Amino acid sequence: MKSFSSIDYSMKLKLFFFIPIGRLTTKNNTSKKMKLNTAELKSYLIIALGLAIYSFGWTAFMIPSEIIGGGVSGIGTLIYYASGEAIPVGLSYFVINCFLIIIALKILGPKFGAKTVYAIILGAVFLSVQQKFITAPLVDDKFMATILGGILGGAGVGITISQGGSSGGTDIIAMIVNKYRNISPGRIILYIDVFIIASSYFIFNDVPTIVYGYVSMGVASYAIDMAISGNKQSAQMFIITKDHETLADEIGVKINRGISVIDAMGWYSKENKKMLMVVVRKHETPQVFRIVKQHDPDAFISMGSVMGVYGFGFEEIRA
Repeated sequence: MKSFSSIDYSMKLKLFFFIPIGRLTTKNNTSKKMKLNTAELKSYLIIALGLAIYSFGWTAFMIPSEIIGGGVSGIGTLIYYASGEAIPVGLSYFVINCFLIIIALKILGPKFGAKTVYAIILGAVFLSVQQKFITAPLVDDKFMATILGGILGGAGVGITISQGGSSGGTDIIAMIVNKYRNISPGRIILYIDVFIIASSYFIFNDVPTIVYGYVSMGVASYAIDMAISGNKQSAQMFIITKDHETLADEIGVKINRGISVIDAMGWYSKENKKMLMVVVRKHETPQVFRIVKQHDPDAFISMGSVMGVYGFGFEEIRA
């Protein structure tokens, strides 16, 4: 039999070793959950910002200037003017999206996350509220209204998509059609938008209005691409330095990026040197320059934009 002292000692060891570890594990899990919750909250707030910009582009420029763009907002604008301005765009936007989601749930199953539903509801609210307060276009020139509306609308959609949200509408139709026909979603959306804009002729009997609509579609498409890919643009940097170890350590710790050390030789000096190769996001390049200047102001740096970076810390490799 074990004595009371030995049992007491073993219990003390368990208390000493296991309880603090359990507390640390609990603290780590709690901190991870807090980080996830904070990241999710930030994502929802950014989606709200994107939808506010999107709806402002429509209500401040497109709708009051009688410009019909693509998507459900374009259909809503058509209904708004066809009804003698009796049915607000926000109401049409909400009803059409709800109808499409119900159909999509039956055909595609539950592929729509909470962010998509959240974005649709918030988009309808922003469109309805802003349309009440903005009754006239902020610029008199119709072409300028087209450009500004397309930029803001596209940027807002791009910001929403970058956070995992979706404004619904023609995206849902494209997914449904793509299930039964081998047509790319982008082409389907293009066809639908062309048809929506062309339909404005039956309401306004005006060809220039159709042209303005197509201009806004092109501008919005470009703005969406820029908003989505803006934060994903990367740069490849080659750094020739005398103190490669210090620079590699600093870049790895402060920017949290991997560095490759390559053997190089200066052809003029015939000296063997080390060259660092690092791939970072464009917004991280000023940090790299600061680190290099701090440790080796005479270093030689070559930087170039790269089309895409795939792997750990960047984009996922998809076959």
